[in-house]
Amino acid sequence: QFATRVVSCRAAELRPEGGGEPVRGFQVVLEDTILFPEGGGQPDDRGVIGDVPVLRVTRRGPEAVHFVPAALELGAEVLLSLDWDRRFDHMQQHSGQHLITALAEQMFGFKTTSWELGRQRSVIELDTPSVTAEQVEALERSVNEKIRERVPVVVRELAADDPEIETVRSRGLPDDHVGPVRVVDIEGIDSNMCCGTHVSNLSDLQVIKLLGTEKGKKNKTNLVFLAGNRVLKSIEQSHSTEKALTSLLKNGPGEHVEAVKRLQSSVKLLQKNNLNLLRDIAVLIARDFKSKPAQSPLLVLHRKEGDSEFMNIIANEIGTEETLLFLTVGDEKEAGLFLLAGPAEAVENLGPRVAELLGGKGAGKRGRFQGKATKMSRRGEVQALLQEFISQRSPEA
Repeated sequence: QFATRVVSCRAAELRPEGGGEPVRGFQVVLEDTILFPEGGGQPDDRGVIGDVPVLRVTRRGPEAVHFVPAALELGAEVLLSLDWDRRFDHMQQHSGQHLITALAEQMFGFKTTSWELGRQRSVIELDTPSVTAEQVEALERSVNEKIRERVPVVVRELAADDPEIETVRSRGLPDDHVGPVRVVDIEGIDSNMCCGTHVSNLSDLQVIKLLGTEKGKKNKTNLVFLAGNRVLKSIEQSHSTEKALTSLLKNGPGEHVEAVKRLQSSVKLLQKNNLNLLRDIAVLIARDFKSKPAQSPLLVLHRKEGDSEFMNIIANEIGTEETLLFLTVGDEKEAGLFLLAGPAEAVENLGPRVAELLGGKGAGKRGRFQGKATKMSRRGEVQALLQEFISQRSPEA
């Protein structure tokens, strides 16, 4: 907690991180603050001013701007409280990044070009086209050795013209930087210009887990990692998943993979058999229709289970020179697929209207129009449209 005073408060809007309508509120500047504004790859802190929540903290030159939903009185003395769980998580991830970055360069010459502290995991972009599994393993072993050695982490402030700045690892200062230059030292390992929040000793990181690599942009490699409490949360989630799979698969964790492979093989066989049965059913439906002495000029059929091939087999077997076919598959009241087949001129005219009624899209050629539908419950309206069309074309019908 930190006691301070309100310097300015003005109306503003905040765009939510996930998108959506802007939130109305106020931008507040305090005499000083303990909330970190986003920057240097690290998200901002959160907390409360009195009992008013701080929804975002950004930097404007030398000032930290706090976005809050309620106005604060100018000159008022306020108590600022920090969301420590969020802050400590960010400290662990950021100090972890410095350690990984330093050792990756020392051990393999891999320079860090950027990094991102994500909500679930963090990513370091390395200036190398590839990193081997053996290198990842060696790097993870080395960073955790340094954690166990309880290496101190020290923050220094240097004057902007101090020649020592030239020896510090840096990606350069922001254009609007003012005041001293902040340097974070991991004793005997790294010296880095940084504005972020850090632990005071590597032992506070607890443990680092490198989750592996992903292909990055412009011939670079992304190294994914977890630090500190995030490792514990990941193990807890993995253990919960393991327990659930053990219950479902009725075997031990060591047999899960083989059990899933067997299930996948069974599903593929069932899918193949199901497709063969659907094809047989389609043929039987078509033959049954053709066997009737007086064939109807319109066939309307819906089946919950099926696909485009199922509908096209029926159309192929019946032949669509004289008969108009309206076939659908899927949930009767939700989404599905449709096929309109018959005389080319009739299908060309009716197809777009059918798609519109069903709230879907489709395309057609050579006497067939098919597509996806979002409103299968309107099949009755389509049937009425087709029956009206047939009646107008053939009064006898």
